[in-house]
Amino acid sequence: MADKTLITEIGEWLVDQALSDPDIVTMFETACRKLHGAGVPLARARLSWPTLHPLFQAETVLWRQGHETTLEQFRHQNERTEAYLASPMHFMFEHNIPIIRRNLDGPNRLVDFPILDELIEQNMTDYLTILTGFGRRGDFGAAGGILVAWASDRSGGFSDDDVAALQKIQRRIAVACRTAIQSRIAGNIVETYLGRHAGRQVLDGAIKRGDGQETQAVVWYSDLRDSTALGDTMAADDYFDLLNDYYECTAGPAINHGGEVLDFIGDAVLAIFPYPTENEFAGAAAAATRALRQAHTLREELNTRRQDNGRVPISFGVGLNTGKVMFGNIGVQERLTFSVIGPTVNEVARIETLTRSAGTSALVTGKIAASEPDAWASTGTHKLAGVAQEIELFAPQPKEVRQAGDSPDDKDEIRMPVLN
Repeated sequence: MADKTLITEIGEWLVDQALSDPDIVTMFETACRKLHGAGVPLARARLSWPTLHPLFQAETVLWRQGHETTLEQFRHQNERTEAYLASPMHFMFEHNIPIIRRNLDGPNRLVDFPILDELIEQNMTDYLTILTGFGRRGDFGAAGGILVAWASDRSGGFSDDDVAALQKIQRRIAVACRTAIQSRIAGNIVETYLGRHAGRQVLDGAIKRGDGQETQAVVWYSDLRDSTALGDTMAADDYFDLLNDYYECTAGPAINHGGEVLDFIGDAVLAIFPYPTENEFAGAAAAATRALRQAHTLREELNTRRQDNGRVPISFGVGLNTGKVMFGNIGVQERLTFSVIGPTVNEVARIETLTRSAGTSALVTGKIAASEPDAWASTGTHKLAGVAQEIELFAPQPKEVRQAGDSPDDKDEIRMPVLN
């Protein structure tokens, strides 16, 4: 039987959690352990909630006595799965039922959901699912909420006092979870729209115009070739698909290798690989180069599929520059953006524009090329618009094999070399 004094103490602890910035996995794990210690015969508990994330629709935390607590994220799907349609969660949503109780052994045993068969195999004897909404009247609408599935393996399952304790505690868990979930969603949003580093700075309070810092960085600028003509001749849906494929080829690798994508400027991608000290330059340059190699590999693979499906192949150029940049908030008081500015950024956009006339898919400055000298060949000095001094630029060492989609006469694109 649950100890009522300890249950009250757990409730107060959860209120304290709600007033802090709790990690939802650690908090739920600790709450389950405390409930078990207070005499509630918990063997398993699953916390679920909807989220706002570009990849994931919902998240769950699974706690099992004697096992590691795990977080699972469920991707957006166009259609509901059979498992979901046969779940207690779907049944509760469809019929507006806030609580389900099922005895899994004894004369009152009831097994009417597939998940219950799995729980019986795990020796569970009782199952209690409670839905708590965050809406004005506790509904589970646009405001969201939590669903907790509690299970026991004790003979006879939960007592009436145990069920009352879990119902009481769930409301406190919901309050603490609401704080944690909103914090996670805020982090998801700012990272999605601003990038991880910029998003963290904004959440930490850098929200005034002019807030920022100076840093050194390898700056990436890529631009889609022939975008104006493509936009004029392609159906809107096809053009949006092409743009998203292009971003997967360029912004995706930059992020994968530790870069920070700061802006999508029309069909251009602006990203940085910061290196606060000169000792860290080699690592930033190597990361940017690996991202560049992956971008061109992905383009070749993608273009093969696009052409097999009768779709227009993708072509783009990439420029890499390095130097000091100002990283922070710019704009007007009512509408800011977190981005980088400075000569290094202005130059890299002009460097990318030269890739077509230089007959290559990428151009980098001398300092970056020097970090892997065997991978790059000088294309001579070039005049950048608005820059007084000419600058030497380097292209990938050429290969005989052209990228997918090039005609024998098209020398505009050269496949990236395999860089060691």
